[in-house]
Amino acid sequence: MSKLAVYPGSFDPITLGHIDIIERSLEVFEHLQIVVVHNPGKQPFFTLPERVQMVTEALEERNLLRKVTVSSLDSGLLTKYAEELGANVIIKGFRTGVDIEYELPMARVNRDLTGIETVFLPSDPGNTHISSSLVKQVAALNGEIAKYVPASVIRGFKAKA
Repeated sequence: MSKLAVYPGSFDPITLGHIDIIERSLEVFEHLQIVVVHNPGKQPFFTLPERVQMVTEALEERNLLRKVTVSSLDSGLLTKYAEELGANVIIKGFRTGVDIEYELPMARVNRDLTGIETVFLPSDPGNTHISSSLVKQVAALNGEIAKYVPASVIRGFKAKA
């Protein structure tokens, strides 16, 4: 089993659902590389450096940085980057079957390209309703988001206001 796994995502913003996947991944892997990626299909609310900062602060608040490294990838193939890091596993969390239908073809292509396997972790049932998109929508309407995101994200939204 790999000692290093990569957990990619746009993390726009990171949610408590993402944190749950990170914590549970660390029960299986010795070290986790969080890769904040640019998704060309999405227009992010937060910049790449802002997202990296919020992820780093959220993990620092939970004392996880000793077992987690945060980086970003703004272009290129994730699998090539994972290979360069020495990882042979990509972690993907999913909330519903729709997430799996979206992620499964990418997992197969990633394995075809580099041999890197994807491990799917189901969301904790208490987090299945949390998405970055929903958090952004609630925040835009001045709703309370504290039960969905770490404190670093709340600070991030306040800085944007």
